[in-house]
Amino acid sequence: MKQLFFILFAALFLIAKEGVVDCNKIFEQRKEELLRELDKIDEQQQALEAFQNAKKAFIEKKEKLLAKKEAELNATMQKIGQKEQNISKMLEENRKILEQIKKTKENKISSSYLKMKDSAAAAILEKMPKNEAAKILFSLTAKKMSKIMAKMNPSNASKITELLANGFPNDANGTK
Repeated sequence: MKQLFFILFAALFLIAKEGVVDCNKIFEQRKEELLRELDKIDEQQQALEAFQNAKKAFIEKKEKLLAKKEAELNATMQKIGQKEQNISKMLEENRKILEQIKKTKENKISSSYLKMKDSAAAAILEKMPKNEAAKILFSLTAKKMSKIMAKMNPSNASKITELLANGFPNDANGTK
């Protein structure tokens, strides 16, 4: 029985030893698989970090470019604003100059008609569009206007008087 027990014990020991060896092999294989998986994860993590760094660099580059474009746009807008102000000033100056020219022209025309003989002035004004004749007569003194109108054809004088009665003569009210 001792022998049997010893044989049985030896057989169990051998079976147990084989089981330990198999477990060690399994653990070693599993350990190698896990290490390979860790290597893959590490590679993927490094690739992700590289991608994130590249993305960050790209975004920073685009933000700098955008800031540069915004600065250029703001500078252009400022130049446009200054040019608009200059144009407005020039328009206002031109308007004033035009008004001075108009006044000078009207004064010259008025002084010319003031110096003319009444009959000559009446003959010229009758041939003009009525609104233009009314403008010229309006710029003269009342005394000179009455003398010229007295020398005009009564129908022409009445049309011009009608224009003068409706207010300051302008191009929209005139008739030929």
